[in-house]
Amino acid sequence: MASSKVVTMILAGGQGSRLYPLTKYRSKPAVPIAGKFRLIDIPISNCLHSGYRRIYICTQFSAESLHRHIFLTYRFSIFSKDFITILSAQQTMENRDWYQGTADAVRQNLRFIQEHGDHVLILSGDHLYRMDYSKFVNYHIEKKADITIGVIPVPQERATQFGVMKVDGDSRITTFHEKPKQAELLENLKVPEAVFEKQGVPANGRTHLASMGIYVFNHQVLRDLLDGTSYSDFGKEVIPFAISNKNVFAYFFDGYWEDIGTIGSFFDAHIDLTRPLPKFNFYDEDRPIYTHPRFLPGAKVLKSDIEHSILGDGSIINPSVIRDSIIGARSIVGNNCNFKEVVMMGSDFFETAAEKKENREKGIPLIGVGENAVIERTIIDKNARIGNNVRITNHRRVNYEEGKNYIIQDGIVVIPKNAVIQDDLVI
Repeated sequence: MASSKVVTMILAGGQGSRLYPLTKYRSKPAVPIAGKFRLIDIPISNCLHSGYRRIYICTQFSAESLHRHIFLTYRFSIFSKDFITILSAQQTMENRDWYQGTADAVRQNLRFIQEHGDHVLILSGDHLYRMDYSKFVNYHIEKKADITIGVIPVPQERATQFGVMKVDGDSRITTFHEKPKQAELLENLKVPEAVFEKQGVPANGRTHLASMGIYVFNHQVLRDLLDGTSYSDFGKEVIPFAISNKNVFAYFFDGYWEDIGTIGSFFDAHIDLTRPLPKFNFYDEDRPIYTHPRFLPGAKVLKSDIEHSILGDGSIINPSVIRDSIIGARSIVGNNCNFKEVVMMGSDFFETAAEKKENREKGIPLIGVGENAVIERTIIDKNARIGNNVRITNHRRVNYEEGKNYIIQDGIVVIPKNAVIQDDLVI
């Protein structure tokens, strides 16, 4: 399948309210991951490795940092027809509303894709996975499908979190339900092991097929479904309607895929990256994840005890103990700190000597973590200032709490972007 026949739309306008406060100042696709990347880098990198280089990105909520990252990172040759174009929500003569959902975001931008491609690849901008989309599109063409949905096998206990579908022996979708809860419905949505085996995917105790929120549409089918209709969401409205009168197929994906839509899942996915063999591999030289090059020096470590951790470019680790943690770019860790399962996102800049002097005179902690800090199971967002002798361990084992300059969500302490934690504070 020639890449010139495919145009991609990445839906990156989501607020990501379940990831608050990481989404207080940015949209979910702009949230930093793994010490140096952003979530939007995942689908863009997958597109580039798949040979699909005509990409529209629909943005809406708190999009400034996302726009800046995309503009600074992804620039194609002026001698090619490749492009990455941002389609931010805007008022037009035809429409005065914000995007009302995934389908509405595509509908409002149909005019931009009418000159590009026979097929439209629609992706979410906020999932962690590696996938060759060309295999997805080729499968769609081989099946002579109108719509193909990327699906991943899940056990029954996880099925309630996703759009779930049932397929026939040829993997054509016959039923679709968004986040089914009733026990009887879940039982009816079970997929026989033989269907998994036919697709070369072992069931391994998994009984249901969950939507990955990625689709291939024939261009005209997409236009017919959206033009003149009021559907706002693909999963809740467009797909259930299309199943009854279009050829809708499932494409089985059996690799690592994670929505990381909550603080708990976001934290767990990061801690897994510190394992000797993580589920997601950022160390693939053949299919690297691209991001903005920062031209920073390597990490500097001063006589520290560090195990199973990732240190970002430009980080400075004074004598400390660090376990199972990710230390992001430009992070500063003071003397005699003890970290265990900490995701520290780093800083957007280094403070100058003059700025440090001024902050000390004002009694403001420096960016980073001061001396003698004990921090466990915590996410520290960018540019946070944590003083000396601070203890952040959630020693009361609270599942949820909002405090001054911190939030505990899913039992994980989150220090928001630009927050200030004064000396001696205990959380």
